[in-house]
This record gives sequence, structure tokens and C-alpha cells, in this order.
Amino acid sequence: MKEANRDILVLSNQAHLSREELERQVAELNIVLSHAEQWESFCLANEVIDINRYKIIQKPYLIEKTLRDKAGRPFVFICNKN
Repeated sequence: MKEANRDILVLSNQAHLSREELERQVAELNIVLSHAEQWESFCLANEVIDINRYKIIQKPYLIEKTLRDKAGRPFVFICNKN
């Protein structure tokens, strides 16, 4: 799996973490974040509200297509389902 190049700030109330334990936790966070940052996960957790067409788009493949094609279009909103 491709490793992401990112900065992660890890706050912990455990002052006794060794360097190896901290690196292991960061590696586990990278694994979790790599799954959460995929298009499929994003499209399942969000919907697109297109005011121009008076539509709410909920199908994942249509959400991805809409966001790729109409990225900067006015009155097209991404709404989280949570």
C-alpha cells in the first residue's frame, strides 16, 4: 500500500510512550486514514445537493462523477450524512 506523506499531530496523555510505540501508533493511524480517505468512503458518507438542477445525489458513483466534472460550479453543495 502506498504510504501517505502527511504531518500527524498525536496527542496522548501517556507520557511514557517509547519512540517505537509512538511510531507504531502513527503507522496504525496512517492505515485507518488511508481507508477513510478513499473515494468510496467519501461518497458513502456524503451526498451532493445541486441547486441548479434541484437534485439531491446520493448514489456513490454519481457523487464522484459530479464532483469530478462540476468541482467549481456554484450552488453545488457537499453535505455530510451524519
